[in-house]
Amino acid sequence: MELVHSILNHVPEVAIFLSLALGYAIGAVKFGSFQLGGVGGSLLVAVVVSQIGISVDSGVKSIMFALFIYAVGYESGPQFFSSLSRKTLREIGMAVFLAASGLVTVLICAKIFGFDKGLAAGVAGGGLTQSAIIGTAGDAISRLGLPADEVKRLQSEVAIGYAVTYIFGSLGAIIVCASLVPKLMGRTLKDDAKKVELAMTGGQTVLSADQVDSLPPLVGRVYRVTTGAGKRVIEVEKHLTDGVTIERLRRNGKIIIATDDLVLEAGDDVMLIGRREAATEAWRLLGDEQPPSRDLDIPLRMQEVVFARKGGNGKKLGELKAGVERDVKHGVYIARITRMGQPVPVLDDTVVYHGDVVTLYGADSDVQRAAKEAGYPVAYSVKTDYVYMGIGIVFGLLIGYIVVKVGGIPLTLGSGGGALLAGLIFGWLRGKHPTFGAMPLAASSLLKELGLATFVTCVGLSAGAQAWQTLQQSGVSIFVAGVIVTIVPLLLTYLFGRYVLRYDNVAILAGALSGSRSANPAFGEVLDKAESNVPTVPFAITYAIANVLLTLLGPLVVSLT
Repeated sequence: MELVHSILNHVPEVAIFLSLALGYAIGAVKFGSFQLGGVGGSLLVAVVVSQIGISVDSGVKSIMFALFIYAVGYESGPQFFSSLSRKTLREIGMAVFLAASGLVTVLICAKIFGFDKGLAAGVAGGGLTQSAIIGTAGDAISRLGLPADEVKRLQSEVAIGYAVTYIFGSLGAIIVCASLVPKLMGRTLKDDAKKVELAMTGGQTVLSADQVDSLPPLVGRVYRVTTGAGKRVIEVEKHLTDGVTIERLRRNGKIIIATDDLVLEAGDDVMLIGRREAATEAWRLLGDEQPPSRDLDIPLRMQEVVFARKGGNGKKLGELKAGVERDVKHGVYIARITRMGQPVPVLDDTVVYHGDVVTLYGADSDVQRAAKEAGYPVAYSVKTDYVYMGIGIVFGLLIGYIVVKVGGIPLTLGSGGGALLAGLIFGWLRGKHPTFGAMPLAASSLLKELGLATFVTCVGLSAGAQAWQTLQQSGVSIFVAGVIVTIVPLLLTYLFGRYVLRYDNVAILAGALSGSRSANPAFGEVLDKAESNVPTVPFAITYAIANVLLTLLGPLVVSLT
């Protein structure tokens, strides 16, 4: 044991990665329908490992949390700002209700268990997992005019109450938000997230990263001309409502590039590309379909273009296509459209706005021509723009450092709130101008997963030993109060959201609930089980509000206990 203690103290990063490995292994185990998940598992393992006595640099926790919350904001920024409307009143109501119910629950527990101001504030900080309460409560205690010894005692009790209750505060929120809420609503996070994604795409099936269309909308076909002999290429293309383009044909063993006035002859093998519904009907005009032929095949290109066509903002897609000359759009098809990172259905009635990203599909020369008319191309890259990310995180941390006093109460976003706000803004800017600030989805997913898991692991390693010692000395009353403060406000807010605010989608409700409690580990587990970014929008709204409201509970508990 001494050898293990020596190794872990000299190389504390071993304790971190050991907790992560074992935690994710335990988190993958299912107990019926319940699964703790990697984040919760890592927290539990870290608490056990901490009993050996390990010192972990607090800077590691701060850095990993900043990376996690910035990545969350970056991904949800486009949707967050586009969703700011009267609809967000529900999220505001959720955050306010949880803060109010949390305050009342803490005060009742303090009365029942006979806690003084220090322990009551500590239980609020740990049970609601709002570390900022330690600072605001300690500052409020120092302003009570009490003797120095009494101030020191009460401030130490804030830390004790926090240490004992924080572990279950994190774990309990994970259980309620990621497991209990879906069970109560009788639906899974993943299924309801898919419903939202499906609605956002106009009923089109949303594919995951490891899926492809079995019936792709854009296809290539080869037909042997029989009934189409004597027709010009332009006649065939126009008859098929611009749904296909004849690219080339083989005549007497020679490859010929198709032109509008080229007359088809019997026996020609024609290669065309276009939308499936039109391409599969081309046999009626041309003749029987033939097997694919390599010599007729041509490379095609998919190019993302930021839509910026003059006079095109706010117009329907069908109207725009009708107003473009045939020579410009010939041979080019719209594979998909995204707006602020979210897919938009490719329908003639779809309204297109400047800043939308349109993916063009076709031969290289055709795509380049059409891209110049539509806007400006987006350079493809799998690299993260670290300059942009670094500036964003610095900007967020500096904002979080600012403290504004209102009525003598210090208000601050903190590093978490600042990094989230910066992520939201920088993600929104990237969505509006996708030519800079790239962060591929795989990169942001890694930052979120690794950042959150390492953050909670560091919390467990740092607070686990102290929490266990204090629990042995002070009895179970603090722990029980922490459980109550953790569970009761969450359940009351769930009922308020479900039956008063009328949330009917479990993925959205779980995101709003975890944000209302400023419960980052719970939110991470919700994201993991939803396998979608759908919960991020309600989380981002409620988290920003809750981070301020819950911080205010420190001085309120001190003054009302």
